[in-house]
Amino acid sequence: MIKYLSSWISFVTDFFCFRSMDQDRRFPMDLRRVCFFGRDKSQQSSFDAHYIFHTSWAARILKRTLPKEHIDISSSLYFVGIVSAFIPVRFYDYRPVSLPLSGLVVGSADLTSLEFPDNSIFSLSCMHVVEHIGLGRYGDPIDPSGDLKAINELKRVLSLGGDLLFVTPVGSPRIIFHAHRIYAYSQIMKYFDGLKLMEFMLVLDDGSIVHDAPESLANAQEYGCGCFWFRKE
Repeated sequence: MIKYLSSWISFVTDFFCFRSMDQDRRFPMDLRRVCFFGRDKSQQSSFDAHYIFHTSWAARILKRTLPKEHIDISSSLYFVGIVSAFIPVRFYDYRPVSLPLSGLVVGSADLTSLEFPDNSIFSLSCMHVVEHIGLGRYGDPIDPSGDLKAINELKRVLSLGGDLLFVTPVGSPRIIFHAHRIYAYSQIMKYFDGLKLMEFMLVLDDGSIVHDAPESLANAQEYGCGCFWFRKE
């Protein structure tokens, strides 16, 4: 209650200060849409560490590998929108999206049954996606094994010598139903058996990042973000 009262007082103070200074009245004041609680009043800008760091990590790897074309399955639209500025990208999602950008081709796909031939994709990403599959969150069918089917499809379509950028929550393994799964590091390594781990980056619960983090640190997180770069040799 004290927090809301303080926010209200701050809002009223700022409002009347602004009105007294705004002699030109260049814009009409829309009082139907106001931001009462000053959510952006902080010493530092806040951000979602999982999504800032995993997309930045992946973009940096693509800068190193520079594939002729990159295929992404259902990852962040911000990621594919930006990366397609310097690498041709084909993006597929369970729910089709309209994203008319140069260098970007979009389509629909069911990650549990991809229509790509075996060993056909040289550069592939699927980030912060698989943990949702089979839980019904995005209108997909309920399937307790949906994540494993998706992982097997990613392994199947990845070409020999090809790279896969895979991101998922890591920590103490459990399901937050209708939301996501959280995996132990060893589970991911087991599910991707046969692929070589090229790099691992971990986003910690406190929002910091650790490159080449040990398994124990990954498993110690409540809701960490594991970024795995695999190669099919």
